[in-house]
This record gives sequence, structure tokens and C-alpha cells, in this order.
Amino acid sequence: MAEGAPPLRSGRPLSDRLDLRLIAEMVEPRSRVLDIGCGDGALLDILVHEKGVDGRGIEIDMGEVAAAVAQGLSVIHADADTDLAFYPDGAFDYVILSRTLQATERPREVLAQMLRIGRRAIVSFPNFGHWTVRLALLTTGRMPRTRALDRPWYDTPNIHLCTISDFFDLCAMDGYTVERWLGVDDQGKRTPWRRNRRLANLFAEQGLFLLSRR
Repeated sequence: MAEGAPPLRSGRPLSDRLDLRLIAEMVEPRSRVLDIGCGDGALLDILVHEKGVDGRGIEIDMGEVAAAVAQGLSVIHADADTDLAFYPDGAFDYVILSRTLQATERPREVLAQMLRIGRRAIVSFPNFGHWTVRLALLTTGRMPRTRALDRPWYDTPNIHLCTISDFFDLCAMDGYTVERWLGVDDQGKRTPWRRNRRLANLFAEQGLFLLSRR
């Protein structure tokens, strides 16, 4: 939040996830936004009350939906894998998927739907190419646990993990333009290698991408 900016209407402090602030920086004021997997609405709260967007959210967890609605946010219970098809083409300026892509059943289809219903898509995900992941696999032969991937393999929603390099390849294959991208740490602090894909794939804990169709 900028110095001197008014508090959020909900009275809730800004999330300590800096990546949400980086996402908010990518969104133009007064635009139409859909936040997929919005949780309790922390990002929507920022966008609605600081940027004046027309913000909507969908979330699969009913408890999180209730928490977001209690804050006065427009959030409904829905599943990204099945319910995006019901939105019309070009309904939003931005469609956001923050740390949720890896938990979807059909991530490629979800991305296609996002860029059908929105002019731009903002996507963030944990980077499975991070050096700690590689080292854990090499030294233990077991599924790694990191700050970004902090649950055991048998109790995680993550079913389609990928690396930053994998995601670049998918964007090229499906014809998406990467307008901006960042390699960031678990909390969302910009990393010095953000302009170097190979180093970001090794050292960034998560990737953050702004996409559009060619």
C-alpha cells in the first residue's frame, strides 16, 4: 500500500504475501477482474478498494467463500476446471490465477478459458525447478518439501507441478504472449535474475506471468 493510503474498507491488513502486491501492480485501475481460486479475498480486497476495479471471485472452498462474502466481496462457489466455460468471451480485462494452476485438473484448458474470457491473464505458481527441489530429489530420492511446496505428497492439492521453463514452453506452444514475467521468492520479493529464464528457473521459488493472446 502506498504511504498515506487509506486503510482497506474491510479493516483487514494487507496480506504479507508480496506476490499479491506484484499482481495488483499489473492490474489497471477501474478494470474488470475475475480472481480464480481467490481464497478469502485478500487480493480482491486490495484491487477493489485501492484500484477501484469491478472485482469478482470464484473459490471452491465454501469456508473461504463465506469469509470473502463477509468482507463485502463478490465471490461465488465455483470450480475453475468446470465453471469457466459458463462465462462469455471477453467478459473481463484480467483473469487472475494465483498459486492455483498446479492444483487444477486440466491446467492447459484452464489457461485457454482464462484467455477466452479475459483480455489478459495473470498466473503465478510454485517453481518445481528451484534448486532446493532438485537437491532434495537428488539427495533423498523423495518428494521435496519447501516453503512454496510445504505439504507432504499424500496431503497436497498440487497435481500438476511445473517449472518456469515448462510454463514458457506451454505459452509458446499455445500461442500466448508473455507481456511481463518475474521470478520471485516464496513471499513475492523480486529476484535479481528476473530477466534471465535459466537462472530464474533455478533460483526463483515461484513464477509470475502476465499473458495475452497473440
